[in-house]
Amino acid sequence: MKRHRGWLAAAATVSILTLLAACSGSGSPPSASSQSQPANAVFTYDTTAPVMVDGWDPATEYSDGIIAMSEMYETLTRYDSATKTIRPLLATSWSTSADGKTWTFHLRHGVYFHTGRLMTAQAAKAAIQRTIKLAGGASYVWGAVTSIDTPDQYTLVFHQKYPSPLAQEASADYSAYIYDTQAQGGGSKLTSWLNAGHDAGTGPYTAQTWNKGQELEVTLTKFGKYWGGWSGSHFTKVVFRVVPQDSTAAQLLRSGQVSFIEQISPSLWSSFKGDSGIKLIQAASWQNLLAQFNVKALTLPVRQAISYAIDYNGILAALRGAGVASSGLVPPGMFGHSSDLPVYSHDKAKAAALLSQAGYGPGKKALNLSLTYTQGDSNEQVVATIMKSDLAALNVNLSVQALAWPTQWAKGKSSDAAKRQDIFMEYWWPDYPDPYSWFQGLLETEKPPYYNLSYYSNPSLDKQIDGIEQLVATNQGAATQAYRNMQVTVLQQAPLVPVYNDNYQYAMLSGISGLKVDPAYPNVVFVHDLTP
Repeated sequence: MKRHRGWLAAAATVSILTLLAACSGSGSPPSASSQSQPANAVFTYDTTAPVMVDGWDPATEYSDGIIAMSEMYETLTRYDSATKTIRPLLATSWSTSADGKTWTFHLRHGVYFHTGRLMTAQAAKAAIQRTIKLAGGASYVWGAVTSIDTPDQYTLVFHQKYPSPLAQEASADYSAYIYDTQAQGGGSKLTSWLNAGHDAGTGPYTAQTWNKGQELEVTLTKFGKYWGGWSGSHFTKVVFRVVPQDSTAAQLLRSGQVSFIEQISPSLWSSFKGDSGIKLIQAASWQNLLAQFNVKALTLPVRQAISYAIDYNGILAALRGAGVASSGLVPPGMFGHSSDLPVYSHDKAKAAALLSQAGYGPGKKALNLSLTYTQGDSNEQVVATIMKSDLAALNVNLSVQALAWPTQWAKGKSSDAAKRQDIFMEYWWPDYPDPYSWFQGLLETEKPPYYNLSYYSNPSLDKQIDGIEQLVATNQGAATQAYRNMQVTVLQQAPLVPVYNDNYQYAMLSGISGLKVDPAYPNVVFVHDLTP
């Protein structure tokens, strides 16, 4: 579900009109086209933010670690957004009972954990049960499961208290990993061992080094006994390199010192056009930027007024292709999306009228509000700056504060309501290909708050959220309508507003082939699938 796509350390200052200028300097680095792949075939993933900031435990990690975890760990199934189908991974086949409450998965034979232990049904059961017990991350994907049987070494039988789309949930990008619970003797020793920079997965790569807080943060090396094999040409190492400055990242790609850039300003991204050594990838995502409104401090007319005051088209123009217009919470291409929702558009007159109802606005009392966003994120900075200008024209003073993600999140979760912000800005993406996580994570009643940083509580909506998974499993047409109805409620009550949907803009060395961008696994590059 995650939350802060870019916990950036120190990006350069951005101009609203130009964002970042193309990188400059007295000397030009050699073109990537003149660089050959290193002999040991290292894939270097350039990220703006530290990767492993939420722990190394596959049961509970719930943030940017997804990009490294997905190289080390695997799930029972994998969703293919291009075909909208669920593909085999650690499970080769599955079936469900007529009532949707019993699921049987047949596991792949000959799969080994990085610890050297054979993956069996009993080992997979232990991993899932541990994840359920720890109740962290996205463990709710197993929420319907009451018990698991292992009738033989390669069969898992799940019994559920209600029908749920388990084959799809088992493809989740968090908390669905199968891992060796017996590593380091298991128990509390396992947690400590994992969080020291180790892994116990089945994926193609295994942890080699972790340099916490350093530029070359994580290095993974190939797992020789990987069930997918190593015939043909593959990268044998994966390095995650933290480069907060966009201009530096551009220079590193041009010189061939990094293979792939996850996030860069639209201006610099465009500057690569025409470079034969670099290929540009642009793809729709299932990730959006949200402005969450503090419903304890802001009345409904004020929340609606802010939603109408935002110049969405102006923001998209400033982002120059890095964002597209949203249509509700659920992005296009995902189950549950609706294109006919009553979304907000920039309407200064409506905003002024609503503010007037609350006693604020032009010619009336000034309204003072605070907004926090993630420090260094140039796109969020653009949005915050434009919002500040839009609201100033309505006699609303918006105090904008850029905070390191841990500080921003801690402020939002503060038990002292007086310390919280009025508007909390963050990214959101799904845990599996379903809108459920937007509602369960952001809008269901939470005490104390965790990701519901609007502090919104609607018992009627809570009831709909609690029943939606069962509806998805039994009647997808009704579930689609239910998701539409839920979005209408949210848009009317305005505890949050989607500002835009993210549009991925990646840059990669042109000699690399095989990249398939799948929005179900945000910003993940399945490196084993690539050809150097």
